[in-house]
Amino acid sequence: MAAAAAAGEQGCRRVGFVGAGRMAEAIAQGLIRAGKVEAHHVLASAPTDRNLCHFQALGCQTTHSNQEVLQSCSLVFFATKPHILPAVLAEVAHAVTCEHIVVSVAAGVSLSTLEEEGAMVLARGRHARNSEVELVQTLLEACGRCEEVPEAQVDIHTGLSGSGVAFVCLFSEALAEGAVKMGMPSGLAHRIAAQTLLGTAKMLLQQGRHPAQLRTDVCTPGGTTAYGLHALERGGLRAATMSAVEAATCRAKELSKK
Repeated sequence: MAAAAAAGEQGCRRVGFVGAGRMAEAIAQGLIRAGKVEAHHVLASAPTDRNLCHFQALGCQTTHSNQEVLQSCSLVFFATKPHILPAVLAEVAHAVTCEHIVVSVAAGVSLSTLEEEGAMVLARGRHARNSEVELVQTLLEACGRCEEVPEAQVDIHTGLSGSGVAFVCLFSEALAEGAVKMGMPSGLAHRIAAQTLLGTAKMLLQQGRHPAQLRTDVCTPGGTTAYGLHALERGGLRAATMSAVEAATCRAKELSKK
């Protein structure tokens, strides 16, 4: 009975988005596709129609008034650019009540991959109740894995997962180009590289093993993989990747202070 009531509450809850960029659109699309919320129960606001048209195509309601979103929706995602957020919060502050669940989305993180399988973290505010955190987490899991972390780790997540999409794409591109260099057609090489990444990720998640264990399992002494790994280590792949996550995290911290 409790589960049914919770499901009913989610199904009837109106969800609002202040800011209608790609990130907001991806989250809304994930919620709608998973049946967590009906499209006509979603209301998004933005200054112009440029981004709102994407929400309209999903069947969502749209407006140019941020205050209307707060007045109409009890769960509101703020997905504006970082430098705009303070002014937006000041504009709608009087419309926020104790009944609202307000979620601030880390702007600038590309979440277009949420349309398939994404990874997110959330950090609770001082006044957030367990039931509210569980509700938001349940909704966001429609877009992929969602885990709660301390606020201090949110910028690290940006460097690892938000920027990591581009890092992984670069590695996939390099894998394919290596095969092309050795004579494989480009289209085939890119498909196989992407499938290799997908299969490896599934094994890591499903088996819950450390990557080093899986790497050891496929590395035969004196075999092709051992020689290839040596070339990667000689080229500094491990150090370069660690530095990339560090650089992206530091940049996220800088942006959050502006």
